[in-house]
Amino acid sequence: MTYRVLVTDSVDPFGLAPLINASGFDVISVDDSATEEFVSALGDADALIVRSATKVTRELLSLAPRLKAIGRAGVGIDNVDIPAATEKGVVVFNSLGGNTIAAAELTMGLLVSVARRLPAAEASLRSGNWNRSDFRGVELRGKTLGLIGAGRIGSEVGMRSMAFDMGVVAYDPYLSPTRADAVGIEMVSLEDVLERADFISIHVPLTEETRGIIGTEALAAMKPTAFVVNASRGGVVDETALAKALHNGEIAGAALDVFEHEPLAADSPLLSAPNLVLTPHLGASTAEAQVGVATEVAHKVRLLLETGNRADAVNIAELA
Repeated sequence: MTYRVLVTDSVDPFGLAPLINASGFDVISVDDSATEEFVSALGDADALIVRSATKVTRELLSLAPRLKAIGRAGVGIDNVDIPAATEKGVVVFNSLGGNTIAAAELTMGLLVSVARRLPAAEASLRSGNWNRSDFRGVELRGKTLGLIGAGRIGSEVGMRSMAFDMGVVAYDPYLSPTRADAVGIEMVSLEDVLERADFISIHVPLTEETRGIIGTEALAAMKPTAFVVNASRGGVVDETALAKALHNGEIAGAALDVFEHEPLAADSPLLSAPNLVLTPHLGASTAEAQVGVATEVAHKVRLLLETGNRADAVNIAELA
């Protein structure tokens, strides 16, 4: 039997080696899921591998009668309709560790960039100015980093921030005390993170519980000298509230790599907000991470099709 695996969103081909090099697998790559070629291939697909561009909706699933598995080459799965997939008996996988270091390193880059106002300074220099006094920043040394979410990526950010001589506190109801002690993170309440942190870095999935977790009330609870960084998922920060807080000087600055609607709309209030660093969802955009997430999910899809193993499925509880 030959399994047909449809791949879209320009998933790194080197990461697909577990499928391409396996006998009994036919890997079809169609980079744009909006094309007729993709829809045609979907009808015969046993598995679908995507990144974040393709929205795996109920309607899309109805076009794939043979589908047994969906692989999301990345951590976030908000672009996949999990209930609809589960109803059809489709197993959903994501990549849990392939982009951990890339996301952690980007977060550190955003922390430094917003603290030292690097993007604004660079833009000013390119415009022919030399206004050093306009870009006085602050040091990370001696400051407190507050993590909202201290799982794989949050923990890596915490450990790296310690090399900058920062103290680290975190709110994460799912992190065990043993893991927190091993990493050197002080576990506190969300309220304590908001009140104590000089820099707040968010590392949570988008759920009903986390949607808008950084909103008007949370921003008001922060120090006026605080900075907010979000490289996790769009929607966990209330973008309108953040823009207003920055305009009013309620916090010192922010950096966002993810947004509630992507790409960012031309009329977004974020674009006119001061002291704000914006990047276009670059968390997993390294050569190493793209190979890593693709390899991880390719292994999972192959194992499911060959043996029925769904141990790492996102929707394993619902399918049981």
